[in-house]
Amino acid sequence: MDRLIKPDEQTVDVLFNRGLKCSQTFKLTNLMHTMPVAISLTTSDPQIFSFPQPFYILPPLSTSSFLVQLNKPFDQPPLSTAPATILVRSSTLPTGKAHQDDLRRLFSKPGPHIFKDATLPIYFVGPQAAEFLLTSSFETMYSVFSKAISCCDESQLTCLLRVAAVNGNSHFISALIEAGADVNDRDPEGESVMSLAVKSGKADAVRVLIQSGYVMDDKIDRFLHVAAAMNKADIMENLCLGYVDIDLDSVNSLGQTALHLAAIHGQVEALQFLVSVGSNVDSTDRFGWTPLHYAAQEGHFEAVEFLLNHSVYSKYAVTKEGQTAFALAVERGNLDLYDSLCLGDLLQRAARIDDVHAIKSCLARGADVNGKDQNGWTPLHRAAFKGHIESVKVLVSSQGARVDVVDGSGYTPLLRAVEAGNVEVAVYLLSRGAKTGLKSLDGRLPCDIECLKNHPSLVIPLDQVKERD
Repeated sequence: MDRLIKPDEQTVDVLFNRGLKCSQTFKLTNLMHTMPVAISLTTSDPQIFSFPQPFYILPPLSTSSFLVQLNKPFDQPPLSTAPATILVRSSTLPTGKAHQDDLRRLFSKPGPHIFKDATLPIYFVGPQAAEFLLTSSFETMYSVFSKAISCCDESQLTCLLRVAAVNGNSHFISALIEAGADVNDRDPEGESVMSLAVKSGKADAVRVLIQSGYVMDDKIDRFLHVAAAMNKADIMENLCLGYVDIDLDSVNSLGQTALHLAAIHGQVEALQFLVSVGSNVDSTDRFGWTPLHYAAQEGHFEAVEFLLNHSVYSKYAVTKEGQTAFALAVERGNLDLYDSLCLGDLLQRAARIDDVHAIKSCLARGADVNGKDQNGWTPLHRAAFKGHIESVKVLVSSQGARVDVVDGSGYTPLLRAVEAGNVEVAVYLLSRGAKTGLKSLDGRLPCDIECLKNHPSLVIPLDQVKERD
């Protein structure tokens, strides 16, 4: 026989309550048919746990309850990385009688007469212990957590699920749902467990709730809005995959879509995702504001650039108060947005009509002298193509326009001037260092000798027009 005592349970589960000196009983059975057994109880953490007395006598084949207790009340369960344990040792006691001092002497002497019958882990259980695990550094102790929730009812499990959702811990969320927590629970204000998980920013938590059967209410759930404001494209992707009929352009109480929220906060990754799945870039809210209006007002340069590249008319749309996105940028003093929102258009127009004063005015207000339109044309391309020599000179000599920038077809301003037969402009650009060896996308040289020969009014010697590296 390798033991004299058998425990009725393999663990001792202590129901934890804050501020109370918690305790728990456990049962041991004497396996001996005819002989009493002496029992020694010790713990691996005597500073935390103790027994009313350390030694007991158990009659033959009898079962008795024993008490383990905390030495004092605790506000939080005194956990460690490994559970504390109770060591149960035993020895035969033929007389059936002995005092505590006698038993102490008996167990103080090692030898074959001492049996090590059991080592029982002590677990803290109940909602307070589980909540502590959810919000502490012990949150990776999943086996301990599963033990802690084993005695919780559905209401307690659901309350814990809300805590787990706030923390975004997908493993604990799964354990709680498996144990019986209500995945579709909402608080008195209507906030759901899913809402809390989305706000946590953890995509894994959101995915677990979707897979566990969360039912979305289109009337009140605005998860895309929350995720967009946080720039959590991974969460939005999970939502779109989990709810294929999700309304990408659903609106909040202000009539704003998720795209509006992403623009307000300048969340470019969220904007990119929402546009890629079909959100309406030109949607307006209750005040007539598009996402571009908000991005311009808040000064989010990258968001403005993205929305301009994907918008149909937002650049020209006006709010109910009659303001364009450009006007809002001006109102807030967001100078770096002026060119994208308006000045670039004005500068292109000025170059097209040879309005030198307007060119200087636009550039003084912040327009980009090398800014491109939808075809990749800079103001210099446009002035060169139109043959406006004064505008070309102002752009190049006074404002530092790049003479060799290429448009969407690979054409430089020099090639556009030659293409339109504007020799005076071509000669000026050559004098300012324009390269003649740059090819367009179709392989054409912008200014080879044969091309220039077609313009008899060229007044400079041909040997000055050599291809440059």
